[in-house]
This record gives sequence, C-alpha cells and structure tokens, in this order.
Amino acid sequence: MPIHYEKADHVVTITMDRPEKRNAMDLEHGHALAAGWKRFNEDPDARVAIITGVETSFCAGGDLTALNAIAVAGRESGATDTYRTVQGVDGIRWTLKNYEIAKPIIAAVNGFCVAGGFEMLGATDIRIASTEAVFAVPEPQRGLVAMGGTCARLTRQLPWPLAMEILLTGDRFDAFRALEIGLVNRVVEPAGLLDAAHETARRIAANAPLAVQATKRIALQGFRTDLARAYEIEEAIGAQNFITEDAAEGSAAFVQKREPVWRGR
Repeated sequence: MPIHYEKADHVVTITMDRPEKRNAMDLEHGHALAAGWKRFNEDPDARVAIITGVETSFCAGGDLTALNAIAVAGRESGATDTYRTVQGVDGIRWTLKNYEIAKPIIAAVNGFCVAGGFEMLGATDIRIASTEAVFAVPEPQRGLVAMGGTCARLTRQLPWPLAMEILLTGDRFDAFRALEIGLVNRVVEPAGLLDAAHETARRIAANAPLAVQATKRIALQGFRTDLARAYEIEEAIGAQNFITEDAAEGSAAFVQKREPVWRGR
C-alpha cells in the first residue's frame, strides 16, 4: 500500500508514496490516508505522528486526472457531495477537515505542498520544511475552490492580508517565505528533514501523553471561541488532567529527582 504506516517508540510516521504523481491522492490513496489518521487517533500507544512524502514531494493534492471522472459524473447528476466522496473513509477526510485529533502532528515537508497537500498542512501542529519545499493553493487558477479546510483555517493561522494573498493568487512560494510569514517552524536541508522531525517528535513523546493531549484540546477548543470561554475550557480540561495518575507521577519524579514513568492514566 503506497501509504506507509510505521510506529516506533510511540511515534507514528505516515509516508505518502506515489512519486509518479507527486504523492497526489486519488480515491484509493485518499481513503488509505484517512484510515491511517483514524488508526493513529485510536491507538493509545501512539503519541505523536509525522506526515511526509517520498522523493521530491510532500503532497500535490488531489489527482485531478483520476478524480475528474467523478467530478464530471457529479456535475451531470447535480450532486453536491461529490467532493466528499474522494476525501476519506468513515467520514474522515484525509485533509483532516472536521476530524479532530488531539495528539500532536508534525509535518515534514520535503517538496511540493500544494492544493490538498497544503490543506492537510493546516491541520498539523508543527511544520518543518526542507529548503526544496514549495507551497501554493492553486485552486482558483484551475477554476476551483479549496474545500479541504484551507479557506477556513488559513485566515485563523496567518494575518489576513498574507492568508488572502495565498488564497486569491494561487501563486507558489518557497520554504523561506513560508518561514518568514510563520507558516512553518523552521527550514532545514533535505538530508536532515526526517531527523529534525523525529527529534521534535521524540521530545514531545517523552512528555506525559495525557497532558500533551489535554494541552492540544484546550488550544483547539479555545481557538474557536472568545477568551473568557477559552479560560473556562482551559480550567475544565486542566482540572481533569490534574487528578490523573500521570500528574501525580510527574510531581513525584520531580521531587525525587528521577525520570517519570508515564502510564497514560
């Protein structure tokens, strides 16, 4: 299966492997990727995920050649849910629109990150790009609208003028521009990309998994509301975590000057 799923030391690496199509998703691969997200989300032993692609691409979005027949059939039938058909499995879109994962996701962007690949990027938490990475939301140039989450997410993640320039022009930009505007955390040489991603993943996986997930849930839920309600969410979720065994273990390990042993409970 050209969507590879590997796990080691609580870190999952999902690799899109369709280099002849720049890792673009057709129906089969989109469903396989969505299944990988579901597997990661439901595995209590998996704490962090890294998403990347093979060779010179992260993901070039949807495979328009393969999906065009579906789109034509949808237009002829008047169906309005054709786009959802190609997005995922069991209601999960591979771009992670409307499917919330409380565990951290790291993107290792090694090349073309455009269209649906860019949309999936918006669902990741930490983004490391190689010097060869290229970014774009080219849908308007093709008479399309980005519907994998980008139109909604990007204006919440970047200043409005920067987000709208990306969304409306469809122009490509490089990794250094992405770093400048805050779209990615850092830029590294291609040979060191996965090492950098795994090093970050290991640092996160070494922390208490319930505390990490609670922190992400607070951030996600708080981001969608006003500050007063965000404070309430922070306190409610934080209080639940405070009474976990791991919280007690973390305090005990600090006092006893030893490494904590996390149980995930």
